[in-house]
Amino acid sequence: MADAKAAKKTKVKGAPAFSKETYLRWYEMMQLMRKFEEKAGQLYGQQKIKGFCHLYIGQEACAAGAITALTKDDKWITAYRDHAHPLGLGTSPNAVMAELFAKATGCSKGKGGSMHIFDKEVNFVGGHGIVGGQVPLGAGLAFAEKYNNTGNLCICYMGDGAVRQGALHEAFNMAMLWKLPVIFVVENNGYAMGTSVQRTSNVTELYKLGLSYDMPSEPVNAMRCEDVHEAVARAAERARAGEGPTFLEFRTYRYKGHSMSDPAKYRTKEELENYRNQDPIESVRFTILENQFATEQELEEIDNKIKAQVQESVEFAENSPYPEPSELYTDIYVEKDYPYVMV
Repeated sequence: MADAKAAKKTKVKGAPAFSKETYLRWYEMMQLMRKFEEKAGQLYGQQKIKGFCHLYIGQEACAAGAITALTKDDKWITAYRDHAHPLGLGTSPNAVMAELFAKATGCSKGKGGSMHIFDKEVNFVGGHGIVGGQVPLGAGLAFAEKYNNTGNLCICYMGDGAVRQGALHEAFNMAMLWKLPVIFVVENNGYAMGTSVQRTSNVTELYKLGLSYDMPSEPVNAMRCEDVHEAVARAAERARAGEGPTFLEFRTYRYKGHSMSDPAKYRTKEELENYRNQDPIESVRFTILENQFATEQELEEIDNKIKAQVQESVEFAENSPYPEPSELYTDIYVEKDYPYVMV
């Protein structure tokens, strides 16, 4: 995984903001997220993936730009639009796809599905289904890092609908009071589920909610990896210095509906096309080609490698077994012989 050191800015005047290695890392990472999600959407239509399924298409820079700004020891937590973050952090596409198929080889043993991806190995502490429920959990993860004096932080993602939950305000208050090393991120794609931000509150510039707690807060153009990285790096520096939390409003856009069952009729084709013209992958691709970091052929080779990875993940998921019925009783209680489990 790329870390903060790998993304040091070049100092040559007129040069791109980051190194060749970082741009290529962003390109490959976001292409994996995009191709994986596109395939997941197809498989959902074929009813091979069931239940809820929330795709990240269009929002890839929100995760990719942050990953290069943080370290592998920092903790990550998010809501239920949660496939892309672990993929970027290094979770095997096989394990994520198998989880979407509810197979035993999935990263949550087939028991979490699309909305509950976890991977302790890459410090991804899960996708969470209760709107805003992960916000106090993110503060708690940060409290543990501070208590144990690790020097690490937690980055806690949420959707724009979550900022209306009371739990967010309780978590903000405690995080500032105790100066917890946490970066709160709202991925503002404009619509929560299907209702625009303008129709849900008088406060439409969501970053301003943090200001009432004297929390450093700012809006970020999250269609660009560069802007995301820089904002997260600033917040991380404050957190590691003991200065407490930051609230970032990532202004982004999802090309698909809220979930696979959402036809997204509440927005115009013109609006969608406007954001497609700001596509984060195409932006990084342009910078790579413009600066001769790679050729068209080399980028095509990356694309082909990713397509093969995604196809392999589908085959792996299809060929994997479902969990045994006995798995209903595992991973529930820490105590092995908990007396109230009836088998």
